[in-house]
Amino acid sequence: MADGVPLAGGALTQAAPHPLIERRTWLWRADTGRVIEALGLAKPADPEHADIAGNWLTGLGSGLVQEDIVGSPANGAVLGWTSTRPFSGFESELLREVARFAAAPLALLAARSTLAALLTAYLGRRSAAQVLAGRLRREPGETIKAALLFADLRGFTELSESTEPKEVIAALDAWFDRIAGAVHAFGGEVLKFIGDGVLAIFPMGERDAAAACEAALRAVVAARAGMDHLNRARAAQAVPPLLFGTALHLGEMLWGNIGTADRLDFTAIGPAVNLVSRLEGLCRPLGHTALLSGAFAAETTQPLTALGQHTLRGIASPCTVFALKE
Repeated sequence: MADGVPLAGGALTQAAPHPLIERRTWLWRADTGRVIEALGLAKPADPEHADIAGNWLTGLGSGLVQEDIVGSPANGAVLGWTSTRPFSGFESELLREVARFAAAPLALLAARSTLAALLTAYLGRRSAAQVLAGRLRREPGETIKAALLFADLRGFTELSESTEPKEVIAALDAWFDRIAGAVHAFGGEVLKFIGDGVLAIFPMGERDAAAACEAALRAVVAARAGMDHLNRARAAQAVPPLLFGTALHLGEMLWGNIGTADRLDFTAIGPAVNLVSRLEGLCRPLGHTALLSGAFAAETTQPLTALGQHTLRGIASPCTVFALKE
């Protein structure tokens, strides 16, 4: 712009290594200087709107758009511009120079973004951040105080023995979508997928214990609604429902690198983790889909059903158990 190029706006699009997002686009307006980010889904609802950058740039200025590939076509990065009048030959060449000079720094940023996205997809947000920060040795880790949620499918062994493997995987994916999706929607984080089980936390910090427990309760209610909808669809297909149990507890856990010298895993350990997983095991014999420990129940005002004290396997003291009303 200082050289007199009549820019009205610009757009940078890069491929995004993400399970749901195919590309990220940053859109810049020359008149305000503002930049906004737009996400392109892998399966857009409306294919006509798949070209986010091109459609947006066309609506600015003269409607004339110049797009240049940044680096190799395989990288999928495109730099686009629109103007208040047609570009001259010199101006177009200047913008092509911008794309050439942008290739090297964008390649470095794309590589780090790819690594971060892959680690987050496989390890979760908290663990990925630890790995990116260089936590690659066995060490005690961090103590997290949080509302803990443990959820598990019932009868999964029988299901896997009587069902085709592809159908088993589809059922697992549908289950994880409902429970993990609800956790993320209410500010929680899935720490581990354990077979057909899920361990998630709603950390305390900016929010207090009551707020963390309320978020966890909302996630359970949302997951139950999602599973109810899924099981109605399965009934219409004459397949058995997916039965499950969830348990909620409030406590501290240790989250850190555990394993061998050359093969590590971020793992949650501690009495709170043991208690919440054992508590979920009472869902079937007590006939409830959601059980709460006394520590968790003390932080909520939701109507609960008291189920008395129960001995949990491997837990020294009996646990006061409450049920979320169906």
